[in-house]
Amino acid sequence: MNGDALRKTTLLIISCILVTLLCWTKNSAADYLSFSVENLRRGYLWVIITALFVHADPLHLIGNMLFLYVFGRTLEEEIGSAKTMLAFFLGGALSFILSAFLYEPDVSMIGASAAIFTLTSIAMIIKPLKFSWLFLMPLGLVALIYFIYNVLAVIYPGFGGTGVGYMGHMIGFLIGVPLGVMWSRGRWKRNILISIIMLLIYAILVNYASIILRLEV
Repeated sequence: MNGDALRKTTLLIISCILVTLLCWTKNSAADYLSFSVENLRRGYLWVIITALFVHADPLHLIGNMLFLYVFGRTLEEEIGSAKTMLAFFLGGALSFILSAFLYEPDVSMIGASAAIFTLTSIAMIIKPLKFSWLFLMPLGLVALIYFIYNVLAVIYPGFGGTGVGYMGHMIGFLIGVPLGVMWSRGRWKRNILISIIMLLIYAILVNYASIILRLEV
């Protein structure tokens, strides 16, 4: 790992923590930093970016920062800091804008989740076999599992939790796909196929394990 990759990823994480703590201690700050159509109408154009740094609760913050550390660090090592930061902010901003029509104008959207989903799809296309000791599986598999989880949560509302922008996450993931293809040096078809094969193997193993457990019971 080079120092630059660590520094840039860590800078984003520290910024998210500090801005979130500010909003937790000073509630009015979130009103000016969260994304909503109403805030855009007020001229608060900065919310397209600042909302990425605001998180609702400790679980939301910690979960996102773990994903950001793993995928952000990996991409900075593979494609550099500039492209990784471009993907993060572009994916996050476009996800807010494109999913805004799903909500009432005064509904606030916050969090780096959609931006991180952009990074996950890029990593799936560029470095699918990189093993994550945090998730105990390759990054390509992690990316597809979480994308499918969000798809199921949209199709079956009771599948996931409430108050989560699943559609925004999916949009973020899809935004990352053309970026990953563009930066994959021509290896995108092979790498996507690798990720899909890993997912199929994972599904077979999980299904087999569940059958064995039922037989034992």
